[in-house]
Amino acid sequence: MARDLTPKYTVPGIERAAAGRIIDVLRLRLHALNDLHLTLKHVHWNVVGPHFIAVHQMVDPQVDRVRDMADDVAERIAALGGVAQGTPGSLVKERTWDDYSIGREDAIAHLGALDVVYTGLIEDVRAAIKVVGDIDPATEDLLIEQLRDLEQFQWFVRAHLESAGGTLSTARADNEQDGAEAAKG
Repeated sequence: MARDLTPKYTVPGIERAAAGRIIDVLRLRLHALNDLHLTLKHVHWNVVGPHFIAVHQMVDPQVDRVRDMADDVAERIAALGGVAQGTPGSLVKERTWDDYSIGREDAIAHLGALDVVYTGLIEDVRAAIKVVGDIDPATEDLLIEQLRDLEQFQWFVRAHLESAGGTLSTARADNEQDGAEAAKG
């Protein structure tokens, strides 16, 4: 979605056009984090089966941290002179991914799907870091911090999906449905 997001002002030391490019990158990061927050709560509410309580309790701290991440990204967009579009309508209109499609399901299926979700998010954050890295070390630092947390969350998820021999059940999954099915065996 090529549109001009050049702000009327920005932080000292960054040109307005460069700030517009950063805002554009952060815009999708904000949507992704807001979407992840809702997806994690959806999992929290719809997980069933023998590992219910473990997953139910594992997800809540992730929800809290992801909300904080979204707030940090929104505030960075505002500091750069942009508008942080955090409405559901803008998220749905501008996102580049499909809605989470797993409903009421066993814990292992949700974990398999979440592994795929986290993979996509982590890849997108790494790409965003490459874009902003030469322009704005403050935004780069923000994204690197978030990347570390997202990778840790994925590690927590993958601990349930890995065999003692080191095989990841979702290694070949291309989408969350495949991830859920692979995790169920």
